[in-house]
Amino acid sequence: MRILNNPAIIIRHLNYGEADRIVTFFTRDHGLLKGFARGARKSRKRFGAALEPFSEARLYWTEPTGDGLAALKEAELTDLHLGLRQDLDIISLASYACELVEGLIGEGHPHPEAFDLLKALLDHLNHNEPTWEARLLFEIRLITLAGYAPHFLHCSKCGITFSDRGIFFEAELGGSLCPQCLPGRKVLSVSLLTLGSLARSLQTPLTLFEGFRFSSQTTREAHAILEQILSLHLLHPLKSLSLLDRSMPLPSA
Repeated sequence: MRILNNPAIIIRHLNYGEADRIVTFFTRDHGLLKGFARGARKSRKRFGAALEPFSEARLYWTEPTGDGLAALKEAELTDLHLGLRQDLDIISLASYACELVEGLIGEGHPHPEAFDLLKALLDHLNHNEPTWEARLLFEIRLITLAGYAPHFLHCSKCGITFSDRGIFFEAELGGSLCPQCLPGRKVLSVSLLTLGSLARSLQTPLTLFEGFRFSSQTTREAHAILEQILSLHLLHPLKSLSLLDRSMPLPSA
């Protein structure tokens, strides 16, 4: 069978039997895949530490068979990201980012931009503390890459451009709303400053995480907006989210 190879980020692994592993990995050109690594826990020559979560490696595998698993043959470690393994808060954000990619992108869909985004965040966390800015930037960029970007600076129903007053948000209705287009139930009230910050963040380089600073109000409102969008499009709650919420509480008013 033809052996494929590509840069990959290890999302997670599951020990199987006495020596094997089932590995979920995100490749740049082949998307999200699952593979069976026979003897991975004993073969230091073929795999070593390259199959640890958050690692970046060049993986070699054959195409998935009837069980949906690729056969992993070899891994060349590129970056173990040791720096982000030293702190529980950093691990929490890295785990969340990997799980979010798995939840929004899905298996078998090539998405080079999403790969570059995840790689950039892991590289950033390898040398920097986790911040709300990094989390929100990753979320809004990934949501946009997945095709779920909402309307921010004009009403999603009537198209009016917003002034400074009376702006609301409802993900199920496409995003921001003016007072005349409210659905007759309670929706999220947000500021134009927050919507502008989110919109401008999408005009910045996809892989840039340094140099951003959001106010407490913008952070809280942006989190509420992105939480709505993610809840709408994720098929199930993310396991890593409870740990992340404990390690990164929202800033106070």
